[in-house]
Amino acid sequence: MRTPHLGALSMLAPSRARYLAVLDWSFAVFSSLRMLTYLPTMWAIHQQGDSSQHSLLTWLVWMGANATMAASLYERSDHRMNKLILVNTANALQCLATAVLVAWYR
Repeated sequence: MRTPHLGALSMLAPSRARYLAVLDWSFAVFSSLRMLTYLPTMWAIHQQGDSSQHSLLTWLVWMGANATMAASLYERSDHRMNKLILVNTANALQCLATAVLVAWYR
């Protein structure tokens, strides 16, 4: 099922368009906040100099999930960038940074 891009939202019923806009913004806000939650983990790994409590595989899978979601959203939006794509890309980069820290301190 394709997600309508912003131009198509105007053709939807006003309540549906409003719902989708609120959903998009909610996703963007919560995913942006999620990016901040990576920082304490990265800081703890760096401070302790020990990543044995953290799974490299988990962080790489999360990175892949965020990256492929960003790619999927980009394809479904007819190659138009939007806040959802940017947030997923940023989350993928945060997961990659954490994975690099985990690998570095192994």
